[in-house]
Amino acid sequence: MKLSAIEQALRDWIEIPSVTGEELDYSEALARALTARGFDVERQEVEPGRSNLLARAGRPEVVFCTHLDTVPPFFGSRIDGDHVHGRGACDAKGQAAAMLFAGEALLRAGEDRVGFLFTVGEETVSDGAKVANARLAEPWAPRYVVIGEPTGSRFVRGHKGLYHGCLHAHGVAGHSSLTSGPSAIHELLRAGVNILDADWGHHELFGPATVNLGTVHGGVASNVIADEAQMSFLLRAVTEPEDVERRMAALLGEHVELRPEGNAYGPIEFYVPPGEPEELVAFGTDAPHMPAWGQPLLYGAGSISDAHTDHEKVGRQELAACVQRHVQTVQDLLAGMDAAR
Repeated sequence: MKLSAIEQALRDWIEIPSVTGEELDYSEALARALTARGFDVERQEVEPGRSNLLARAGRPEVVFCTHLDTVPPFFGSRIDGDHVHGRGACDAKGQAAAMLFAGEALLRAGEDRVGFLFTVGEETVSDGAKVANARLAEPWAPRYVVIGEPTGSRFVRGHKGLYHGCLHAHGVAGHSSLTSGPSAIHELLRAGVNILDADWGHHELFGPATVNLGTVHGGVASNVIADEAQMSFLLRAVTEPEDVERRMAALLGEHVELRPEGNAYGPIEFYVPPGEPEELVAFGTDAPHMPAWGQPLLYGAGSISDAHTDHEKVGRQELAACVQRHVQTVQDLLAGMDAAR
């Protein structure tokens, strides 16, 4: 089967494992591809052995951004008549391929105000995006950042925020026949019911917030009053983290404390080009962590229902069309900025 250049590049990149924390080899392959196409490459260390990858030709005003890491487990590529399969096919090595080929086309057409930011750690705590936001400096001057995720080739209007936390309850161990205590488990369960019954806010675009109690641990035996217990939760938020914490504080007894874990951010809205239908998504992105990089757009080939699965794939025709849509989007954004100057 004859492959196009973008399909071959994607297959080659899928074959390089890049689970979160092990992005280096894939990053180096991307760096070679960008250099070969005329872009200057720089690496931005996030921690030893892990770096964001940036590339530009001139002074970037529109930046393509997607992530280097994938979820585990790694599995290799295959291709059939309709799709390229493999870990990262749509989340997000397919996005990187479409962006790279779009950037190459723009540079060949004489447009050098485009750049690339490939981040580490998006699948966990977005540490790469946070570092990129803190270290943005000249000659980078982004007005727009195009975030690449599998959106079914539709522009996204926004997604909810996120608050990930753990409740820690403290009690006093004792014999279950006594009225001593308190029991950490009893305190935790009361807090959990309060959380499920609470109003976590409503957004005119995103609707109500939703909460899920994920894991519960604690106690040693049914005849022992529990001295400690923990419950994790994940809130798809429609307000800012400070509001979530304020609401949470009113629901917890004196023996239960909140400990934030992982990411926390409010809802985010994206720019949608005129005439495009507006979509909403439930998944999160790096966008909340990089406000300095300009107004975000969210767009990409493939379906989120295939991401993180054992059948991850991206359509071959959709991937090719994504390249052309990226080119048109950047040209329109830059033309709009030029007209406003």
